[in-house]
Amino acid sequence: MYVRLVNYLDAVNQYRRTKISNRNFLVIAAMIVGVLAGLAAALLKTITHHIEDFLQDGFHWQYKYYLFLVFPFIGILLSVMYVRRFIRKGKFETGLTPILYTISKKSSRIEPHNIYSQIITAALTVGFGGSTGLEAPIVTSGGGIGSVVGRFLGLSYRETTMLLACGAAAGIAGAFNSPIAGIVFAIEILLPEFTIPAFIPLLLSSATAAVVARFFYNEQLFFLVTEGWKFNSLIWYVVLALLIGLFSMYFTKANYFIKGLFYKIKHPYQKVLAGGVVLGAMVFLFPTLYGEGYVTIKNLLGGNYSAVITNSIFSSYSNLPAVIILFTAITVFAKSAATLVTLGAGGNGGIFAPSLIMGGLIGFVLAFTINTLGIAHVNVSNFIVAGMAASLSAIMHAPLTGIFLIAEITGGYVLMVPLMITSAISYLINRSTNKYSIYTKPLAESGELMSHEDKDTTVLHMMKLKYLIEKDYLVLNEEETIAEKLPEILQSRRNIFPVVAEDNIFKGLIYVEDVLKKAINNPANADLTVHDLMQTAPAIVFTTDSLKIVLKKMEKENAWLLPVLDEQEMYIGFVSKTAVFNKYRALLSRQADYME
Repeated sequence: MYVRLVNYLDAVNQYRRTKISNRNFLVIAAMIVGVLAGLAAALLKTITHHIEDFLQDGFHWQYKYYLFLVFPFIGILLSVMYVRRFIRKGKFETGLTPILYTISKKSSRIEPHNIYSQIITAALTVGFGGSTGLEAPIVTSGGGIGSVVGRFLGLSYRETTMLLACGAAAGIAGAFNSPIAGIVFAIEILLPEFTIPAFIPLLLSSATAAVVARFFYNEQLFFLVTEGWKFNSLIWYVVLALLIGLFSMYFTKANYFIKGLFYKIKHPYQKVLAGGVVLGAMVFLFPTLYGEGYVTIKNLLGGNYSAVITNSIFSSYSNLPAVIILFTAITVFAKSAATLVTLGAGGNGGIFAPSLIMGGLIGFVLAFTINTLGIAHVNVSNFIVAGMAASLSAIMHAPLTGIFLIAEITGGYVLMVPLMITSAISYLINRSTNKYSIYTKPLAESGELMSHEDKDTTVLHMMKLKYLIEKDYLVLNEEETIAEKLPEILQSRRNIFPVVAEDNIFKGLIYVEDVLKKAINNPANADLTVHDLMQTAPAIVFTTDSLKIVLKKMEKENAWLLPVLDEQEMYIGFVSKTAVFNKYRALLSRQADYME
């Protein structure tokens, strides 16, 4: 049955190639991906919000808020149980880092289970109060749809990568009803170098997803009423950018610190217990940490400034401006910790939405403080919106995504100048100390990041020595005589032979020229041993060496061929410049395809 299906698909693809060009067909495929990703986005939002509504409004109990102590734990537990029970053959990963790795190292092949498993686990995590966002899961789900469609249709690596990006863009467009932000996100994060033809599939997939998602889930995320920005407020927008830039640096360090703490806990259910207890306590003290947190921002934009503290155990102080400011400032840092604890404990989600929430709260704190102290009079809503854009720009290293996303979801196009100023400054502050974003740093540290600034280094990092080792060499033992190995030496197509001891420890090299000079037609050398003709290798390459180190050794010794040993100095094979250059050219061509 499977073979028959594969043959049928091959026949259909062959027929399709004769009737329609790949470029035009890619446009059709992008629209298909857009429809499917839009449906996925609508489904994820619907399931998550139904869970939230049921848990928050379905219990009419005087002390129902005490249940917040256990809801997040239950959500994370269910997510981990689902992964361990139903995803056994594949690998389940969260966040955007795995997608970037998939593009650069796995031929854009996202495992199909991500299409639905990301939706299920994210809905459970966030619906039960996990303090993360739905955007990273829907990007992975949408990217998975694009990847599967591309492979199903027999498309090339370049075309499959484009459909993956279309799926990711469609996911953002569907989740936020923001097609422009979806396009910018795909270009800025996934396709840093692109051409105008690549723009068309992204445009159509994003627009299609936005239409489909809006048809099934028509709920406006934010409402912003503003008369625009005032010139005398610009200095305060700069102050806001400085604050968020510094906060983003803190968040980056906190990310690795909390991840490190949970990494030390080996058992998955111990992580769930530790994270669930901590998160439950935090959500109980700060109810605004529950789920994505967009409700709080909606209330603040609507002028309900006490919303941050109203449902907490400190609600009796909600009429005191100083308490509101202090409580909101603490909530910002609590939100960062809650997000990282949720992810570290095994929950599924991303830092996309938390970045928006934290930036919006910082903007509110600054503007509300300025107005309360009478220093000046600024529009609080404008600062909330600018803070959201600045935070996303700094933490994700995606200033254009931050600007256009916030402008779209709030309708705040009249604030484009403040958005540009705050996003640019906060991004530059974070970039000054963090060359890579939270998503790209793990790949950069492992040498697996596809960089478009240094293509040579990128391609060398993509190459693995173990795939370039040639093992079809005649191996000689140092105790053997040349006479007994002479027939094999003469029949070999190689002019160099590795010499090893009895335990396969590498000793040196023998060159065929030396054998011809000293062993053939020379009876006096009948008892000549391999050890007698052995020479020291000009350099040694180890299996742990990177290709950059290998080439440096070859260049230093002016060698075209070097032996490869393992960590115990046992002989493995040889690596040659020819093999390295051939692989380099192939990967460089593939990277060029990716950039088209």
